[in-house]
Parts: sequence; C-alpha cells; structure tokens
Amino acid sequence: MILALGAYLGGFDGNFAWNRIGAEYTGTVPVWNLRFFPALAGALCISLAYQIIVELKYSHTSALVAALLIMFENSLITQSRFMLLEPILIFFALLAVLSYLKFYNIQKNSSFSVKWWSWLFLTGTACAFAIGVKYMGLFTYLLLLAIAGVHTWKLIGDTTLSNVTVFYHIVARVCALLVLPIILYLGCFYIHLTLLYRSGPHDQIMTSMFQASLEGGLARITQGQPLELAYGSQITLRNTWSKPVPCWLHSHKNMYPIRYDGGRGSSHQQQVTCYPFKDVNNWWIIKDPGKQELVVSNPPRSVRHGDIVQLVHGMTARYLNTHDVAAPMSPQWQEISCYVDYNISMPAQNLWKVEIVNRETENEIWKTILSEVKLLHVNTSAVLKLSGTALPDWGYRQLETVGDKSSKVYHQNMAWNVEEHRYGKSEEQKERELEFQTPVQMDVSQNMSFMAKFLELQLKMLTLKNEETEHKYSSSPLDWINMDTNIAYWLHPSTNAQVQLVGNISTWSTATVGILVYTVLFLWHLLRQRRGICTIPKDSWEHLILAGAVCIGGWAVNYLPFFFMEKTLFLYHYLPGLTFKILLLPIILEHIHNHVLRSSVSRNTFSAVVLAWISSVYFVYQTFSPLTYGYPALSASQLTALRWKDSWDILIRKR
Repeated sequence: MILALGAYLGGFDGNFAWNRIGAEYTGTVPVWNLRFFPALAGALCISLAYQIIVELKYSHTSALVAALLIMFENSLITQSRFMLLEPILIFFALLAVLSYLKFYNIQKNSSFSVKWWSWLFLTGTACAFAIGVKYMGLFTYLLLLAIAGVHTWKLIGDTTLSNVTVFYHIVARVCALLVLPIILYLGCFYIHLTLLYRSGPHDQIMTSMFQASLEGGLARITQGQPLELAYGSQITLRNTWSKPVPCWLHSHKNMYPIRYDGGRGSSHQQQVTCYPFKDVNNWWIIKDPGKQELVVSNPPRSVRHGDIVQLVHGMTARYLNTHDVAAPMSPQWQEISCYVDYNISMPAQNLWKVEIVNRETENEIWKTILSEVKLLHVNTSAVLKLSGTALPDWGYRQLETVGDKSSKVYHQNMAWNVEEHRYGKSEEQKERELEFQTPVQMDVSQNMSFMAKFLELQLKMLTLKNEETEHKYSSSPLDWINMDTNIAYWLHPSTNAQVQLVGNISTWSTATVGILVYTVLFLWHLLRQRRGICTIPKDSWEHLILAGAVCIGGWAVNYLPFFFMEKTLFLYHYLPGLTFKILLLPIILEHIHNHVLRSSVSRNTFSAVVLAWISSVYFVYQTFSPLTYGYPALSASQLTALRWKDSWDILIRKR
C-alpha cells in the first residue's frame, strides 16, 4: 500500500500491466513517485543505524562508522533505487529496534512519562508495519518480544517496585507489543480489502468464495446461482488445493493410451484430468443412481452429506469412474476415468459418496462455493484427489487426477468445491451441450466476511510459492554469507550499462568475521567472570550482551529461517540480516579498542588499521558503483575486471 500511495500521489491511472520484468514504462507511469518511498526508507536507515549504536551506549564515533557502512553498502543502495519492499522492511525493523531501545533507556529514569509511552507504542507500531510489508518482519518482531520478555522478567524481580507498579508495566507492554500490533495489522488489511474490492488478474489463486465476493470477474458468473445442489444440478468442480495452479475437474473424448511409455497398461478409458482454465468440458451433472433423469425435479431434491451420487460428464455423457488400475503418472494410486463400455470383464464402478469436509451437521446440504467436499469411491474406498503431476503430450500437459485408497489423513488436494452451478433443464444431450456453453448471470451477491478474507489471504501468502522452477539468479542461504551470488536487475539494450545486486565485499566479509570475533570475546569474558576475574566493568558487559542480542540476534532470526523454507530464494532475502550484521562491526571495534588493547601504541595502531579498512570499504563502493547506479557504461574488459568471484554473473554484451 505504501507503493500504491506513491502511485496515487503521482496520478497513476492504473493502465500498465506489470506482467513482464524489464518492460519499458509508458509515459503514464509515475516512476519517480513509485521509487520515492523505497529510496526514502533506504536513506533513513543510515540515521537509524547511527541512533541504534548510540542507544546501545556506544560512542558517536562508532555510530558514525555504522552509518558510513550502511551508506556505502552497494546492495542496500541498489535495492533502495527500485520499487522493492526490502528497504521499507529494513526501515521499519530498524525503527522498531531503535524505539524499543529508546523506551528501555528512558524507563530507568522516567517510567510512564509521555516519552516512555511514545517510544513503547512506536515500537509496536513499527513491528506491525514491518510484518505488514513482508512476513519476514515477523522475525525481528519475535526477537524484540524475546528481549522485552527478558527485561520484563528482570523487572518482576526488582523488589524496589511495588506489585501494582510491576502489574502496570506488564499491562503496558502487553498492550503496546501484543495487542497494538495485532490491531494495526488487521487494520492494514481492512483498508487493503476495502480499497481492492474489484476483480484482478491473479484472482484465481484464491478460493471460489473469495473470488465471488469481488466485483466483476467470477462474481459476474456466480452471482445468484442456486445455493443448494440438487440431483440434476450442472456444476464445475474446482480443487481447493490450487497447486501447482488452480484447476477444475475435466474430461474430454481422448482415451488413456493402451500402454504407457514404461510398458504398463491402462484401462483405455476416457481421460479425466484437472484443467487450469475455464472450459465447457469442465461441466458435470449430479445424477441420482436410482433414476435416469438428468434434470432438476420440481421441487428440487437436495444432495446431502453422505449421499451416493453419480457424476456424468456434461459434453460426453460418460460417468466418472475408477477401477483398480494404476494411474498414469502415479502408479501407487488408481486411475480416474470416464467409463467406456468395451463389452469386456470390467463393469462400471461409478458410484461416489459425498462427504462435506467443512460441514456443521451430519445432514448438511451440499452448497455452491461454501461446501468443500470429498468424493469417496463406493467400490474401492478411493478418494478423488489431485496429484499435481502434469500428464505427457497425450494428456495435453493437463494435471493428473487419481484415486487414493491408502491415505488415512485428510489433505486439501482431496477437497473440491462447486464454483459454477445451475439447475439442469434440458433432457436431450444436444440441448444440454448448448446449455453448458451459455453462462448464467443473476443479480444476487455472494458475501464473505472480512475475517474469512483476511485468514484466507494470510494462508495464501504463507503457502504460495512464487516460483515453481529454479530461477537463473536463485541461490541458497549458504551462498549469501560470502556473497557467492548476485542478481542482474537491468541491462541497457545497446551498451554494457547494467544494474547488479552485488554488495560491498569488504563489508560482507568483515561482518562475517565480526560474528566470530564477538562469539570469542563473549565466551572469553564469560569464562573469566566464572573464574572470578573481572575484566570489564559491569555496565560494559551488559552493553555487550544487549548489543549481541540485538545485532547477532537480528542477523540470526533474519537468516537462519531460510534454511527451512521451501521457496525460491534470492540474495535480497539476506539484506535484513546483513544490516544487523553490519551494525555489530563498530561495536566490536570499540570494544577491542577500549577493553582488549591496553597500551596507547596498540590502540593507535588499531585505529590506523580501522581507518585503512574504512577506506577499503569506500574504495570497493566506488569500484562497483557503475553496477550499483547503472552508469557509466563499462567496457567488456572493465566488466571482466569487476568479476571478483567466478560465481558472479556479470553481463557482457558481445558486439
């Protein structure tokens, strides 16, 4: 919504597709406005870094070093120059950390003052906005909750405070750090869903009910459909799993091959698939096994949970069927077909039991859009489900449906919901075929509560994969530590001018070493204290612990979770963790200077080394600035010289 605000302020009329990376913007796209907020957030991170070091009780010199490191970090600059979310995420994460540190430091002298309340509530607000930008913001939020929890536990043990005062402290933290973020997060999505009430190009990843609640799109088709399904109803069945793509139960006149490539035989029955597009062959008719009629009676006889039905394919009039024959791509499961009578010893097995998964009563009626049903084959107890595997060319690359009789655990790929529904009126097959091709539109809307929309949207954001295949510039978390990868963002159509996401290697490598040095220093001081040797003042020790919790904790929570994520990852996912890792460097340098080195000679020498290192950071920044800013255009030899690692993909245009 922040980017949308920039577009709104720039007068964007919405007439740009945003469907292809690298597409040139038309004159109606306010590029400056769209890039303003990420650039502003990236710039403000410099001052936030400075303030965080000061609030951690380190010197202004160390704070200046932290600000310079953020300022000359090429990867952060590159990411801030485009319409991307990482700069805004990092800004709110740093703002949350700074606000909490301000609150914590004020608490020692003026609890419950206006400033105390302001910084506490700003902490909760920044945490909510960080999560609202990207779910990755949750990692920093959890870190701050953990730190606040430790501080609150110490506060509870402070016997100088009365029980009432301690109670007020706890309530204030619960309200500001738990209740407020939840309210703000819900509020952001309330605004989001209120503003975006129309259908859009990516609606199909949402459930049918969600789509039907939007103005236009599916709603124009489903509005006013009969709610309750009856025998004779004409329906389309959508799989609720929507992976790898949303799809509908489908059949066509083609048969399964007599033999598959591996030599296995099939039933040679009519193919049944899951098709990811609207199509006339997605229509099915619910039939009462005891009657021949394929139209809805008057009054309609409703289909309920537990009923036995037959599903007749609308365009071919063949029955949904399964036998104890291996599925084409998943031989551990049964093949799903439409029955063709070849006059051989394979009678039809086309009875299916309707089980409403989300039913509220045992006698519930099957409803359009609302009901999620499981279709259980009567003869074999196999459940109709989507395997998600694409069929070969003979199946037109459509998705495989199977019958699973081994699974005892419910999975969403077994659930189907009726998306389009009408009461069948035509007795003759030719008339029915025309009926299937005529959309039904009425004037009754399908409502869905805000909380239902909110929860579905959260689930989709958590589970939806952006990429189903490996991307050219995707990488693993292990590649990020020493920047063994990069991303090409832009290449000029006629010259070698380009923008690359590549970091300041001097900062990256030193920051990695910094974590190891901090760990050694922490363990060394801890061991000496255990032996009763006081090496540093108590205040300095507490400052070192808090700095480690914020910086190393911030790096860890923003980095380690990616090892457990099943999604396509890129170098930019590391930038929040990198930012916290950079903040640790000036803290370590000051600690070594003040508490490890004893003589003035060693301290002066160390200061000179640090100054040389900062100069190297600036040198690397300047060296790679043509790849950061996209100008000037470099020659092929100059670009080759910038390939400091063999794993980097620097683009060189062949003339």
